[in-house]
Amino acid sequence: MRFTGKTIVVTGSGKEKGLGQGILQRFADEGANCVVSDIRVDEETHKVAEELQSRGAKTAIIPCDVSDATACNRLVSETVDAFGGIDIMVNNAGIGFMMEPLLDVTPENWAKVIGVNLSGAFYCTQAAARAMIDQGRGGRIINIASQAAKSGFTHLAAYVSSKHGMVGLTRASAIELASSGITVNAVCPNHVTTALGAEQNAYFSKLLGFETVEAYLANMAAKNPSGRPGLPSDTAAVCAWLASDDAQYMTGEALNISGGEEMH
Repeated sequence: MRFTGKTIVVTGSGKEKGLGQGILQRFADEGANCVVSDIRVDEETHKVAEELQSRGAKTAIIPCDVSDATACNRLVSETVDAFGGIDIMVNNAGIGFMMEPLLDVTPENWAKVIGVNLSGAFYCTQAAARAMIDQGRGGRIINIASQAAKSGFTHLAAYVSSKHGMVGLTRASAIELASSGITVNAVCPNHVTTALGAEQNAYFSKLLGFETVEAYLANMAAKNPSGRPGLPSDTAAVCAWLASDDAQYMTGEALNISGGEEMH
């Protein structure tokens, strides 16, 4: 119960079995107030919130299009209104399903991916940091980057660029916010088969010539030193540590969560 009385916001957390939900589940189990946020609120979003409530968490649902700076400011202000403050901001919302060859990427698709993945993290970092500074008790900002923040991947030029940019944002933000007691770190998971990950599985299994998605996943597991792809709980566990008092001197880092697949 390390986070009793603290409030966490996770963007892109309104989908069942998603990475955002997995992160909120871990914090709910440790006593945090949980804000579920996604671009739209639907039946699935309410199910995510209800499941968190079943774990004992106080919850709020606040929609947010993270590519809109005004919406990000509203997300934070409504969180403060609901729970009296914000302690942890996890920038998880992202687009990873726009897979296409480099030469086919349109300016519109490029702008959409950068707008959500990188600009969204920037806008939410600004909004959360301003509130945390006003509160005067510091805070934690965690950016969900990717293995694609460390290595390049075919047919993912915009995604890879946005995730590399998140690491730069993490480092610059960490330097400026440290004096206010705010740490900023990134986590870099390898492939996690969420709903978004399933779309990538289908695309890349065909692109790479595997007869089935299952064969592609088996090959992926065989290449990993730990013998499996990532789980939402793997990322959630590292987020919980970064948000804890044990990590108060850790800032500006981009931590690999890859079972040994990525080591730089």
